[in-house]
Amino acid sequence: MLEELEIHNLGPIRSALIAPAGGMTAITGETGAGKSMLLSAIRLISGGPSDGGRVSVGAQEAWAQGVFEVASSPAAVAAAREAGFEPEDGELFLSRKVPASGRSRSMLSGRSVPRSVLASVAAELVTIHGQADQLRIATVSRQREFLDRYAGDEVALAAYGKTWNALRAMDERLERLSSQESSMRQQADYLRESIERINRVDPQPGEMDELRARRDRIENAAEIAEGVTRALGALDASQVADDVESASAADLIDRASQALRAIHVEGVFSELADRLDSISTDLSDVVFSLSGEVDNEASVEDLDAINGRIHELDELTRRWGPELSDVITWRDKAVYDLEDLDASPEKVEQLEAERAQLLEAAKKAAQAVSKRRRAAAKELASKVTAELDSLAMGTSKLEIRVAEREQLDATGADDIEFLFTPFPGSPQLPMGKSASGGELSRLMLALELVAAEKHVVAGGTVPPMTFIFDEVDAGVGGKAAVELGARLAKLAQSAQVLVVTHLPQVASWADEQYVVAKGETKDGSIATTISQVRGDERVHEIARMLSGSESETSLEHAEELLKSSVLD
Repeated sequence: MLEELEIHNLGPIRSALIAPAGGMTAITGETGAGKSMLLSAIRLISGGPSDGGRVSVGAQEAWAQGVFEVASSPAAVAAAREAGFEPEDGELFLSRKVPASGRSRSMLSGRSVPRSVLASVAAELVTIHGQADQLRIATVSRQREFLDRYAGDEVALAAYGKTWNALRAMDERLERLSSQESSMRQQADYLRESIERINRVDPQPGEMDELRARRDRIENAAEIAEGVTRALGALDASQVADDVESASAADLIDRASQALRAIHVEGVFSELADRLDSISTDLSDVVFSLSGEVDNEASVEDLDAINGRIHELDELTRRWGPELSDVITWRDKAVYDLEDLDASPEKVEQLEAERAQLLEAAKKAAQAVSKRRRAAAKELASKVTAELDSLAMGTSKLEIRVAEREQLDATGADDIEFLFTPFPGSPQLPMGKSASGGELSRLMLALELVAAEKHVVAGGTVPPMTFIFDEVDAGVGGKAAVELGARLAKLAQSAQVLVVTHLPQVASWADEQYVVAKGETKDGSIATTISQVRGDERVHEIARMLSGSESETSLEHAEELLKSSVLD
């Protein structure tokens, strides 16, 4: 919701501050007073094109800023976060500086951003329905988006999008195989040969360290044998020689322990005996381990086999290392890469079969989307046509055509067209080419009203949006003007509405009203002022709009109009 709009040095507006109502706000004033500058300001902060010629005479730059409450607009918050911005206190500041000469500067919450970022955020906050803006709905993409929002196709569209993306990925894969067949075949041959070579050697994790340790042991076998023998001879000579009479170290320790336990005097002797028993146990474990090493000798043949294996592994690490673990990792990755590079006829045939399955899934998902679109198009067109009757367009008709086609694209398999018939006997023409600015604005109002009602009836909430209508009252008067104001007020029950109007029957329905007027400044120049009117001031403005004067009769009529402009 637009909480505040501030403007400086834009055309005839030197300085203005507007705080629109949460519901409906009317912008009124005499023709030529500068109401269009308000729309220009909103287009600027929405990322629209800038024009240095609109900078006020004598000023160096024009500046406009909109403060938006975005706590209830997750789409706008997501767009801001994608650009690296976090709303502060639930608000975003969209501003634009336009120099008299040079490039404009776009800012989001005080920081410079590309104009496209400003436009992407504003697109989730503001919808302008003015003569210069209506052509957007004339595009096929905009019409499709509107219909899909009305249909509530999020789940079906997401399902189709998933299958479409998978189909596109497969098409790209097949295209790569076709366009890069030669180079990919060479790469595939290299990977295949490399994988086969590594697999022949069949390296195992940690194998190199284990082999080097075994080699060191064999190369130092004599030294190891001598050392083990001497150690065993000192600890337990019976392990290395027969008929040895001398006691082993373990026996001597056992004797010492028994001697201490024979002392029947309380003191440290029992504790020391326990310690000797523990030493004896450890010593026995050492003797057992060393005795197992006596016969653990390897032959020269074993050494040759180990050196040969180390040489094979070294060759692998030189090419795909530096470590054996790197070789294994490279091999495993190459297996996956080879699948994408394998351009063999069998592989291509397999991928084409998979593509055929994906295509069928995408077509099925597209048909589900088409079914929902056709039902929504019939309902939307019927309700909009009925709504047009209350907007002084009773002879007009809207038809929404959904034509299913064979060719799929990212949006499905439908050609969608909004066709408008302004009067009986007129040919159906594409929307935007068959209606005047005022008719198109009222047509858009009817579309927004029906869409808002659909969301509310469905138990949902209307996507938070600020709708701005310009020229919606062109060619309307009398009772139709009253009904037009009522329809705008109805839309304002679920969204924020700003309407630029010259009709009192429309303005009287607004929650707030601002008057744009030209006046002479102290230096004798002409400038536009924007002021909020309430109470008696608003009655006088409505009276002026009714009759061009503020006579007693027109004032009474204005009061009566304001009192009657209330929704049931």
